[in-house]
Amino acid sequence: MELVLLGLGLVLVFEGLVFALAPSRLEELIKLISEMPIETRRTIGLGAMAIGIVLVWLAQGGF
Repeated sequence: MELVLLGLGLVLVFEGLVFALAPSRLEELIKLISEMPIETRRTIGLGAMAIGIVLVWLAQGGF
């Protein structure tokens, strides 16, 4: 549970940075994403998940 809370906290920190430092760029990014095909969005999401899993595995000492 500690790891889940840590992960959630880090996600919120990075999301908050985007909103705080570049709110106008965020609007452009949302528009760009909304114009993307659904399959492209799904592929990007799956890729991000895979990278996240590898990073968590490495952080836990999985060499």
